[in-house]
Amino acid sequence: MNTDKRKIVIITGPTATGKSCLAVKLALELNGEIVNCDSMQVYKGMDIGTAKPAHSERMGIPHHLIDIVNPDEEFNASLYREHALHVIHDILNRNRVCLVVGGTGLYIKSLLGGLFDCPQSDPDIRARLLNEYDKQGKKALYERLKQVDPESAATIHPNDRVRVTRAIEVFELTGMPFSKMVSGHLFADCGFSTLKMCLFIERDILYERINARSASMFESGIVEETERLLNKGYAPDLKPLKSIGYRHAIEYLQGRAGYNESVDSLRQDTRRYAKRQLTWFRADPEMIWCSPDNHAEILKNIKDFI
Repeated sequence: MNTDKRKIVIITGPTATGKSCLAVKLALELNGEIVNCDSMQVYKGMDIGTAKPAHSERMGIPHHLIDIVNPDEEFNASLYREHALHVIHDILNRNRVCLVVGGTGLYIKSLLGGLFDCPQSDPDIRARLLNEYDKQGKKALYERLKQVDPESAATIHPNDRVRVTRAIEVFELTGMPFSKMVSGHLFADCGFSTLKMCLFIERDILYERINARSASMFESGIVEETERLLNKGYAPDLKPLKSIGYRHAIEYLQGRAGYNESVDSLRQDTRRYAKRQLTWFRADPEMIWCSPDNHAEILKNIKDFI
């Protein structure tokens, strides 16, 4: 590790492992600030479904890159990197500890290594694949993805129409699986030394937390929150509103699923999402795995690093 580089701490892990709460406690002890690395918490008006920490839960700790764009504004990993680098340098210039916190693995990878040049989309191929997805059903196209790029298929949900079709499109354009292009790319050096810590709890306990959180989201008003967004004119097919939680609330509002069915579907999809997150993080050999309950060990690791 190059000790001359400026240092940042990454705190990640699957959903419902307590990242936000732990980060606040650590920031209080370390004179730190928190940079959000959750792809959904950047959106304004989307609080319950993203488990966004309330202002009272932030304990006065500055939280950056939360509520920075509207649901209909473009935001992606490249824009995240641009925003995050500016914020991180500002935090470090003020001699504060920088904690990057969130479970969006692609945003972490983008921040630390940049994004490689992927072939531009071909409108004809994209239109054909999207048409196939809609007419033949998600299963048929997802099965094709599993054949041509099983590694990508393992990290993409069959319902993710955009990413499924994009991965197949890249294969048709290049003859190379998208996953191979990613793994073979030498990502640019971001200029930071990083301590990457991934929170981990036993699967049964994690699933219990996910199930409880899913029920709590509906009880706490995700349906009403979603309805407010729709009433403001945001279309239900916007990418943020097709995310976990909001798409389930929309199905309920549109009468396509009952209340209990929507909660159960949210639980199942969130468990699947957590599994995909773990698959992503396990592929990173630099990740340090730790229990969120072992606060003393986590704090020691960070102090030794910084």
